[in-house]
Amino acid sequence: MEFIRNFPFFSIVLSLFSGPLSSILGGKWAKRVNGAVIVLCGLMSCAVLWYVCRTGEAFVYTMGHFPAPWGNEIRAGVLEALMAAFFCVIMLLCMLGGSREREAEIQSSKQNLYYIMVDLLLCSLLALLYTNDLFTAYVFVEINTISACGLIMIRQNGHTFEAATRYMIMSLLGSGLLLLGLCFLYDLTGHLLMSNIQEAVRALAAQGQYQTPLLVAICLMSVGLAIKSALFPFHTWLPDAYGYSTVSSAAILSSLVSKGYIFLLVKIFYRVIGFDIISGSKVIHVLFVFGIAGMIMGSVDAIRESDIRRMIAYSSVAQIGYIYMGFGLGTAAGVIASIYHVICHASTKSLLFVAASGITQASGGRSNFMDLDGAGYRDKLAGVAFTVGSLSMVGVPMFAGFISKLFFAQAAVGHTLKMLPTLIALAVSTILNTVYFMKTVIRIYTPLKADALPEGYEEISVRRQPAKSAAMILFILLNLILGLNSEPVIRLIERGLEMFS
Repeated sequence: MEFIRNFPFFSIVLSLFSGPLSSILGGKWAKRVNGAVIVLCGLMSCAVLWYVCRTGEAFVYTMGHFPAPWGNEIRAGVLEALMAAFFCVIMLLCMLGGSREREAEIQSSKQNLYYIMVDLLLCSLLALLYTNDLFTAYVFVEINTISACGLIMIRQNGHTFEAATRYMIMSLLGSGLLLLGLCFLYDLTGHLLMSNIQEAVRALAAQGQYQTPLLVAICLMSVGLAIKSALFPFHTWLPDAYGYSTVSSAAILSSLVSKGYIFLLVKIFYRVIGFDIISGSKVIHVLFVFGIAGMIMGSVDAIRESDIRRMIAYSSVAQIGYIYMGFGLGTAAGVIASIYHVICHASTKSLLFVAASGITQASGGRSNFMDLDGAGYRDKLAGVAFTVGSLSMVGVPMFAGFISKLFFAQAAVGHTLKMLPTLIALAVSTILNTVYFMKTVIRIYTPLKADALPEGYEEISVRRQPAKSAAMILFILLNLILGLNSEPVIRLIERGLEMFS
């Protein structure tokens, strides 16, 4: 076995054991360990991506060299490696972008606890991407949930405690439904490895046996993961969780945590059940309806919001709706568009949260729209970064969001029943996105009427916060790359889905 095949396992174990290591380190050393682990995991994921692209086939790493059904497996293909490398890049930039705020908002004695949660979160995300075992996936779903709660409540104020409690309640509800679905599936097939389950499910489908229990299992798993990824109407925990946590936490939660659950759902559709069975079931239509509802209602809630961070949080509800709407089309083109939107949304929403922190800092810590006049002039880079993120969310050409919306429209064209609703929803959602994002951009570039800066308002230069400035610049470049050179990424996604099948 070539040594590079160990890298997915090394990535998971490295991030897992860096958590306990950070518990005995001080805040500064825990921060350094966390940064090194993210970089190393990213490099190993890039190496795995290069390897599977070169060989043209996925590989399976058997844990402990025990065969199925006793052993546990890690599977790495193009799509898993691509998403692992991308997740590491986004997490590193999120940590850079919020480094200044973390030091100010988190007690020095608890700095290392924050990095423990980030390490465990990275471990769980990588495990969800690479695992070939459904129960292992469930275990890391729970680790993901606990880590995310820790990131929310690390600031320790009333808002974060309430937000973490809501998040935990909704997440445990989703986890419970997911576990019930796994139990049904295990009872029907007798397997936990994804490839073995798919063989058993295809045999049951060919014989026409146990179709109702199988449909119940699919429904339970789909609804459970939809709740955990904040699909409308299961999104009520999201605004507080994103709005009151630290900048790095909000960026990571919005861009990565929900996307890990969505990727697990893609694996269930393709590698566990089989997409031909999923597309022929009624579940796909339900996801389509709720996806469209989320696209519209998330944007409506964002328009009504007067706090910039909560507005960005409600926007995530709309973007999650886009992803589920793509799944609901029931075609490979729709899934490809959804996965590309996962990448675009992660890079753009992180940029918006980091930029919004610069805007509010330049406004004396105020996040209400009425207090943001002239913020784009006081922190010029944050103003440009927020404008780029807003244009991407609206779907202006040259930026990542335009490409994903274009792919959604192309995927819908020719669909007998869903083409018209999809195109209408895309048009309405784009108009609503324009209303609340452009309203904010206009506000931050509206000059202050006062001759002197109000108390707390300040000019912020690039040199004053080099880490955040570097993160925003790199996020902008990533957004432009995804908007101007999308073809290589689309090809990788297509190859990855072919390997899934």
